[in-house]
Amino acid sequence: MRIESDSLGQMEVPDQAYYGIHTMRALENFAITKDHVNANLVKALIQIKAAAAKANKGAGTLDTDVADAILTATDELLSQPVDYENMFPLDPIQGGAGTSMNMNANEVIANVALTKSGHEKGEYQYINPNDHVNKSQSTNDVFPSAGKLALIHIVKPLMLEIEKLMAALGSKAEEFEDVYKMGRTQLQDAVPMTLGNSFHAYLKPLKRDLNRIDKAQADLHVLNLGGSAIGSGINVSRYYQEHIIPELNAVTGLELEQASDLFDATQNLDSFLQLSAALKSLAVDLSKIANDLRLLSSGPRSGLNEINLPARQAGSSIMPGKVNPVIPEVVNQVAFEVMGNDITVTNAVEAGQLELNAFEPVMLYRLFASVDHLTQVLKTFRENAITGITPNEERLEQDIDLSISYTTAMAAIIGYQKASNLAKQALKTNRPLRELAEETGEFTEEQLDEVFAVDKIVKNARTPEHGLVFKNS
Repeated sequence: MRIESDSLGQMEVPDQAYYGIHTMRALENFAITKDHVNANLVKALIQIKAAAAKANKGAGTLDTDVADAILTATDELLSQPVDYENMFPLDPIQGGAGTSMNMNANEVIANVALTKSGHEKGEYQYINPNDHVNKSQSTNDVFPSAGKLALIHIVKPLMLEIEKLMAALGSKAEEFEDVYKMGRTQLQDAVPMTLGNSFHAYLKPLKRDLNRIDKAQADLHVLNLGGSAIGSGINVSRYYQEHIIPELNAVTGLELEQASDLFDATQNLDSFLQLSAALKSLAVDLSKIANDLRLLSSGPRSGLNEINLPARQAGSSIMPGKVNPVIPEVVNQVAFEVMGNDITVTNAVEAGQLELNAFEPVMLYRLFASVDHLTQVLKTFRENAITGITPNEERLEQDIDLSISYTTAMAAIIGYQKASNLAKQALKTNRPLRELAEETGEFTEEQLDEVFAVDKIVKNARTPEHGLVFKNS
């Protein structure tokens, strides 16, 4: 054990630990989730520390040897997996607006730099976590900036998975473009359509979701680094303010920019709020699609049984042969989680007071979960459900043949009430609707051919020959 001190007193720190007393206090205070801080957030913090060392070195406010030692440490840390045991052990939910995590990074980088320079861990008179690693910074500007960098990194795979799902749905829309089925409103028969129409309809909301997420991630590229405490720029040189973002761009390979108003940027977490809202919208749309697929595949004997989902696992420990729609079910559950996460983020943003929001740790914790879980569930949805869907064409044809939905087209010829009476009679007698229509003598054979021409009924609404529009006789 080694002894370290802070303004509250002294504590023992394990010899093998690269963190210090501030991290030890946080470990005592914040044993909440038993999870670890997202690795992308840890990496982002290290990247910011590297850029800060370069900017401070250029400004002449940080000794060259100390700056180089810090850069050697950050290079090593960025080249290896995150060591949660000896370096970054903190819980993702922590009081203090992320100060514990910022100090954890400062201590680890300082101690790695010390050992690389031939010193012992904790010999902060040579390289200090606060005076050197954290120079020109505050948790106020470092932590939200690191959160944005981490989100930028993990949102890209999510957007790629959305595009892949859209491609899979588009392929199914083309595959099923001539597979006719009954459309339903309020779970009641409406008018015929194609199964391809259903899958094509899913593309539009997903495209809107993709655009919303893209817009939200673009806003994440605006950082408040250089603002220091509350955006005041206290203890920050002009050189640092002008060079910290270019240096960070060089470290990350991103195109970041500095907020035009650093004071506002410290308080304003609108980018987190917008991303959370976009993720919630995606979750709602995915859950709707999953609901449809569960309903359309219900049965197989006593449900709609219009489509077959790939059988992924046995569905019951007691009922032999039962196969459940487990992939749509897991999509629903992730969607429910993301919707709940949005409530957490929204409340956390709203709860910010005066010049700083103290609740960024929980915002990022839930945003990371939403992005990660959506990315994974989109993949399994596409691979284990969508691509393997097949239609039960015999059942679909049977439903159309027995449908009374054709009375909608008949109403244009004989009026709503007479068409309604025909529908009731067909349901009561279980006789074919066309046979009953012929007996009325109110239709020509040509008209009935038109009424029951399902291919014309389902024509795309934007084509000139769309639908059935009967001329006045």
